[in-house]
Amino acid sequence: MSRDDGDDGNSAYGRRAFKRSKAHFTDRITADGRDGWPVEAGRYRLVVSRACPWASRSLVSRRLLGLEDALSLAVADPIQDDRSWRFTLDEDGRDPVLGIRYLAEAYDRREKDYPGGVSVPAIVDVPSGKLVTNDYQQLTLDLATEWTALHRDGAPDLYPREHRDEIDEVMADVYEDVNNGVYRAGFATEQEEYEAACAGVFRRLELLAGRLERQRYLVGDTITEADIRLFTTLVRFDAVYHGHFKCNRWKLAENRVLWGYVRDLYQTPGFGDTVDFDHIKRHYYQVHTGINPTRVVPLGPDLSGWLVPHHREELGGRPFGDGTPPGPVRPEERIPAAGTP
Repeated sequence: MSRDDGDDGNSAYGRRAFKRSKAHFTDRITADGRDGWPVEAGRYRLVVSRACPWASRSLVSRRLLGLEDALSLAVADPIQDDRSWRFTLDEDGRDPVLGIRYLAEAYDRREKDYPGGVSVPAIVDVPSGKLVTNDYQQLTLDLATEWTALHRDGAPDLYPREHRDEIDEVMADVYEDVNNGVYRAGFATEQEEYEAACAGVFRRLELLAGRLERQRYLVGDTITEADIRLFTTLVRFDAVYHGHFKCNRWKLAENRVLWGYVRDLYQTPGFGDTVDFDHIKRHYYQVHTGINPTRVVPLGPDLSGWLVPHHREELGGRPFGDGTPPGPVRPEERIPAAGTP
């Protein structure tokens, strides 16, 4: 999630046409180091906001694959200022590993006057303090396929080779109509623009519900990258997209199939234990002042439903395939009570 090039900071949200910025830094961290960045335990730091759905993909992948020891984690404050993501959750307002106050400092060390905004997820090279990549589309695919030497024992295959064409097809539709569609609706500045985007969101959700009524996961019988990418939008839907982004034809909790599906994933180790509803709500309602100038954060929705049995196991499926669930969340990465059901 980032600011677009040439905007007026947070106040511009909702006051100009929405355009998703492309990642400017697309170097890849690979097993063979072909871009100059070899996979290496302890060398890199993953910077995220728990509010951001694009960053949340990497949080889920990192947990499922057991990369916590290999790839350290920095969590930014969900409330940005006009310099974007900042480390005010940490002592003295600095990331304890990188020693910086703003993620922008790692961007500047890589390239001065770069085009585009400061976005998460981002991976920073710890020795140099330079940004390596902010390519949110490729980053998690590389965690699944290039970091395999550092995966935990029993890590699932999130991008199985035999299903990649189908996964890619599903992810493309989910990205266009759901992941990005809610933003096009929420930041629309014209009625027709909003209506087209909102209609596209719900048209795709209904198609996905039809698919998921007969199978537990989107592709095959195990969790894949496609499920991660849909989950990170669905888990935010009733809390922020339904009201704040006006995607309000119906709530997710009113759709039997999708509500069961997203609760199934939320209750699966590696998914819900990365979600902070407090960060999510405060970010959207307090940062997007062009949409919500009062910055008032709503009390709802009631989160208790996330823990209600989903019964999706009746459809079969093997969440982790031939692997095993991830272990307990490390204490320093646990979600505070304010952000959980």
